[in-house]
Amino acid sequence: MDATSRLEGRAGTSAAVAFPDADEEVTRSVLVIGMIGIALVHLLDLPGTIEDAPALAWAFGGVIVTSLILAEYLRRTGSTLAWLLCGGLAAAVLLGYVLSRTIGIPGLTTEDVGNWGEPLGIASVVIEAAVVWLAGTTFAGRVTS
Repeated sequence: MDATSRLEGRAGTSAAVAFPDADEEVTRSVLVIGMIGIALVHLLDLPGTIEDAPALAWAFGGVIVTSLILAEYLRRTGSTLAWLLCGGLAAAVLLGYVLSRTIGIPGLTTEDVGNWGEPLGIASVVIEAAVVWLAGTTFAGRVTS
């Protein structure tokens, strides 16, 4: 669909075609950037993780790939399922971070217990919390409307 038909649809001249409002497009773009941010933080932390905890490095690889796939899925579809999956992944990764800093992750690593000040960890928490909040509020708005 070209830009002209998008504008015409928004102006109301083509009522048969439904377009998401501008706020949702901006919100979706921010969430896509957040998902890419989750992948980037874990990619930057991957080299050290491979050396220290190879099993956790595999989990990081899964987070990186899944974040990028979900970012593209959300970008293309904007579906309620995409919003839910993005928020769910971010929440799971955030929970993993909290567990790794409190009780450790048995079988993977316990060396980060109490290490709350690592810059990549702080960036990860901020991005993941923002994605959870944004996806959650958007999902809740869709469910209640």
